[in-house]
Amino acid sequence: MAATSHPAATLAALDVLREGGNAMDAAIAAAAVQAVVEPAMTGIGGDCFVLWAPKGQAHITAFNGAGRSPNAISAAALRAQGLASIPDRSPHAVTVPGAIDAWCRLSADHGKLPLARLLEPAIAHAEQGFAVTPRVSHDWAETEPLLRSRPATAATYLIDGRAPQAGERLKLPALGRTLRAIAAGGPDAFYKGPIAAEMVSVLQAEGGFHTLSDFHDAGGRYVTPIATQFRQYKVHECPPPGQGIIALLILNILSHFPGQGDPMDPARLHIEIEAAKLAYAVRGAILAEGSPATGRHILSPEFAASLAARISPDKAMTDLPSFAGPEHKDTVYLTVVDSDRNVVSFINSVFESFGSGILAPDSGVLLHNRGMCFTLDEGHANTLGPRRQPMHTIIPAMMTEGDRVAMSFGVMGGHFQAMGQAHLVSKVVDFGMDLQSAMALPRLFPVPGRDYVEAEAPLPAFARDGLAALGHKIVTTDDPIGGAQAIWLDWEKGALYGGSEPRKDGFALGY
Repeated sequence: MAATSHPAATLAALDVLREGGNAMDAAIAAAAVQAVVEPAMTGIGGDCFVLWAPKGQAHITAFNGAGRSPNAISAAALRAQGLASIPDRSPHAVTVPGAIDAWCRLSADHGKLPLARLLEPAIAHAEQGFAVTPRVSHDWAETEPLLRSRPATAATYLIDGRAPQAGERLKLPALGRTLRAIAAGGPDAFYKGPIAAEMVSVLQAEGGFHTLSDFHDAGGRYVTPIATQFRQYKVHECPPPGQGIIALLILNILSHFPGQGDPMDPARLHIEIEAAKLAYAVRGAILAEGSPATGRHILSPEFAASLAARISPDKAMTDLPSFAGPEHKDTVYLTVVDSDRNVVSFINSVFESFGSGILAPDSGVLLHNRGMCFTLDEGHANTLGPRRQPMHTIIPAMMTEGDRVAMSFGVMGGHFQAMGQAHLVSKVVDFGMDLQSAMALPRLFPVPGRDYVEAEAPLPAFARDGLAALGHKIVTTDDPIGGAQAIWLDWEKGALYGGSEPRKDGFALGY
């Protein structure tokens, strides 16, 4: 079974599985397709994180495929230019993309089919064209001003100066050529030679600190997952700099409160909101690359208990430390389980919609802007410096029971991902909901650094009124909040149950 946010990606994954590929092969093929057909959300100029469970066993491997900042950059250098923060669409927001290294490394280490086969569907979509789906068209249109502001980007991603509408077809021949080069030459084709030289040239022309050495030295790494117990299950995440640890902290706080009754009960939603407020305040203060001691503190039972004790069932908190970070919602998440029960949880992102907007036109590489998550304040755990990874929001997850994987899942949506994961786990575990029903529930989010709770329009009136009575300021958004994909493994029956985000264009499909 494969669950992705785009039909073409799900079908590519299933084709690979039917040809004898395994879950990792299928995931890479799907992610590559999405890098073509969902360019606002993901691309080969972005980053990637992965969890891998061979044979579905609880011994889970994590891969950190995040890029690093240029060796010559520093917070002091940008402050000297008069900057107080990193502009989101500037070369300073571009760290060396990590996705291609991750795909190639994971394919070599865990896949069965050649990388060239896995990239075939993406190459076909880029060279022969693809039909734009409705949700992709919606996201594309919102970024028209950015795309118009850069001639090379506009020429590639706009049709007569406008975003393509649903059903219109688009070709990306330059991207197709680059994918062919990667298929033939592996990661060196991307990080060395003319493709890398063009990316460096484009970035330097805009004032970036990048050099060819930064690209030559690129490379992800295997890391040890972190986990916490929630009821009878254990939830696993990639370690910092990703915010998976914040999802675990929210679950640790929620473990102090029983889940029962109506999942839309405002009293329960109030607890979830307050737990998220507390956890995101922690994230803003200390989350960054490394620091295992900090991680142990964040996940300690004592720390969760101290935060849970601050939650009043009768009144919303107003005395939290604030954190105003960059807002975004652009990522793709997918999960695949094969017939041998290998399980992969896979996420790829360009951060904000269309990333930095900076395109290397000859190679068709659109560069992400993950580096805007750095701070320029000296002394902060997440301060910009040479060859550093910024705080990351993209977080693949798995849940185990005993010695086997019970669920592989992820929730897209930038900041929302940590709360979204905790929300999904609680609805499935505490309230006994199936995956699809849990994903379809109206969502809300206490936006970090703001004094309100963002709520989707379908939130029931009784929930909205009940939260307002508790002191929450509810602001309705017409845009969907987040997106999820998940697969549940029923080992006793030998069945797989998939759920796919109704706010996206994709689906879960198995055979």
